[in-house]
Amino acid sequence: MATIDTATLREAYWRMRAIREFEERMRREFEAGTVPGFIHLYCGQEAVAVGACMHLRDTDYIGSTHRGHGHCIAKGCDIGDMLLEIYCKDGGLCNGKGGSMHIADMAKGMLGANAIVGAAPPIAVGAALSAWSQGTDGVALAFIGDGASNQGTVFEAMNLASVLKLPMIFMYENNGYAEFTGVSYHCGGGDIAGRAAGFGMPATKVDGTDFYAVYDAMGKAVERARAGEGPSAIEAVAMRWYGHFQGDPQAYRSKEELAQVRRDGDPLIKFREQVLADRTLDADTLDGIDAEIRTLIDKHVERAKAAPNPPKEALYSDVYVNY
Repeated sequence: MATIDTATLREAYWRMRAIREFEERMRREFEAGTVPGFIHLYCGQEAVAVGACMHLRDTDYIGSTHRGHGHCIAKGCDIGDMLLEIYCKDGGLCNGKGGSMHIADMAKGMLGANAIVGAAPPIAVGAALSAWSQGTDGVALAFIGDGASNQGTVFEAMNLASVLKLPMIFMYENNGYAEFTGVSYHCGGGDIAGRAAGFGMPATKVDGTDFYAVYDAMGKAVERARAGEGPSAIEAVAMRWYGHFQGDPQAYRSKEELAQVRRDGDPLIKFREQVLADRTLDADTLDGIDAEIRTLIDKHVERAKAAPNPPKEALYSDVYVNY
């Protein structure tokens, strides 16, 4: 395992804690009726997004899923502007037109959350093709759910990336369920990483609740991509804490399973225990980050609630692109 410096570990914990606090606050706000539309929470998977995105630059690209808040924060999107967007307010990342399920930030290389299952890989492969054709050392990454791993668009994207040796990383977030269907039932062969390897690229399976495991696997994949050695695939297993969408009663999961996931699969607790044991970060530093994040999110939620709606004339902007 590669040695990780203190500054990187501190930033990693900041981003993971920010995702957790952001999502828990959005859950409470949604239940209170203040957030429009559906939301899909990322709790339990924080180490996947952060372990991956810590290796990426603003000029690298990610393609997201309908569960995109965590990906945004991990890639460095502004939390205040994210909240304006989720509340559909003026000044949001997409000027209030994307909302939760279509949030994007091109300045940070975040190509957008997407309600279409399996849509991110072909979009990200396009970005990888652009980097390859322009001769840069840019990298593209697609986050893909276990359900989306069965989509034909994903297979086509893997094939193209492999044939052209594109600087592309396929990050499979295996959270146990494709909407309401368990991975043991919906995934032929039961091995997402193994199927990816069939396209001629290195593929590995890691514990997605272990930041260090994700960070290490992603570091190797990014190094290969930047060196022109082609695509890689990573299957990160991290069970989601909440339902497919907020409000999903999760009748397909037992109470025992849900309790076990929180008890044994909390990436923040695992990270905290590791850095305290290694003495790379101390408890006061971690507690200070926790307090900082809570204050930050409180401030930006109240700002978003009080922000104005987009002006009526904005209805006619961002509709067509003129080339």
